[in-house]
Amino acid sequence: MASIASLGVGSGLDLNGLLDQLEAAERQKLTPITNQAASYQAKISAFGTLESALAKFQDAAETLGEEDSFRSVATSQTGESITFTTGTDVALGSFDINVTQRARAYSIATQGVADKDADLGAGSVSIDLANGESLEVTLSADKSSLKDLRDAINDQNKGVQASIVNDGSGTPYRLVMTSTKTGTEEAISGVSFSGGLGSALSLDGASEVTARNAEFTINGIAMQSQSNKVEDAIQGVTLNLVEEGESSLDITRDTDAIKKAVNDFVSAFNNLKESLGSLTRFDSETGVSGELIGNSTVRRIESELRGVLSAGVDEGEYRVLADLGVSLQRDGTLKVDDDDLDEAISNNLEGVSRFFVGRDEDDGMIGKLDSALEDMLEDDGMIDRVTEGFQTSIDSLSKRYDRMEQSIAATVERYRTQFQKLDSMVAQMNATSSYLTQQFDMLNAQLKQ
Repeated sequence: MASIASLGVGSGLDLNGLLDQLEAAERQKLTPITNQAASYQAKISAFGTLESALAKFQDAAETLGEEDSFRSVATSQTGESITFTTGTDVALGSFDINVTQRARAYSIATQGVADKDADLGAGSVSIDLANGESLEVTLSADKSSLKDLRDAINDQNKGVQASIVNDGSGTPYRLVMTSTKTGTEEAISGVSFSGGLGSALSLDGASEVTARNAEFTINGIAMQSQSNKVEDAIQGVTLNLVEEGESSLDITRDTDAIKKAVNDFVSAFNNLKESLGSLTRFDSETGVSGELIGNSTVRRIESELRGVLSAGVDEGEYRVLADLGVSLQRDGTLKVDDDDLDEAISNNLEGVSRFFVGRDEDDGMIGKLDSALEDMLEDDGMIDRVTEGFQTSIDSLSKRYDRMEQSIAATVERYRTQFQKLDSMVAQMNATSSYLTQQFDMLNAQLKQ
């Protein structure tokens, strides 16, 4: 007998509903797998949160561990004769600066010609500089205009810049040659023309601007510079002489920036501690626990950081954080005593720098801390290894899930086949019962007659 395509049609039983219930019961076997995978994924996410907090703490520690953090300066200026920039190893103090003369470049202009595009004739120009360098340009007759001469000089790129000016006279176009650098050492010392250029261009009565050096005083000390950009007249400071006049410059140690670096370090650690607490906390009232409660890697991270912060350094006037007014609290956080920190920075900044920075990269507390953090955060480090383990478990659970789904599908299909046979059997039995009932009814009717 052919099988029945729709379950229950032959038997009148709700076999489809029963099959759905059996399938739902079978799929309950997947729940522990999905729950376990979700748990592992939550732990990976929690370690991502922890890694972010550790990275921020590492950034704050690295900033505090840079020597430049303890060389920050505060500056103030009066007067407008200078601008300035500061570098490293800046000299501290007050500086009165009087600019009496700005440096300028040498410049000379030829007599004019009527047409800047007209050829002047084959010839050459030779230009000598005070520094001993020289350049020579030779032009052919068919390419010897004032514009050609200007371009040829500029193409040499040898300390002279040429341009054309128009003075508005009957022969207005004049070639101006200017030293590219200010000061007497880079000045043009001689110009000579020959050939057609020499006939057309003359320096007789030429307009000339002499070169000169910058002259200024710093705290009464007379100084000169070839350039208006003056480097290291004050240690670690670059001065730009913008106009004649007097200005003053005060440079002091920026203790506020140093204190900020220390406080940022403390805040970053306390934020890290808060993240650790949230990830490992257990709420007895709700029964809810952090994703990483009891995790051995987290315990190791906490232990190593606490060990470095408590141990301090082996040498120097300051050995532990508490010597600087930074104390470790009972709850594991750090707290800054502003008065103690101010006193340490004001009285012994070198000692404070030695404590954090050290004499070499592993000598100071930040160097020791950075080594511990690198082991936690680097590729294949502590966090990478534990999260890769969780990911491997998730991958394994995914394969197990797929196998279980295949097993459930096979079981359901087996139930379906069995139900189809049952449906067919019941349908056949119902048909036989109906036939027999019909025959008995006919027999009873004949007997009554």
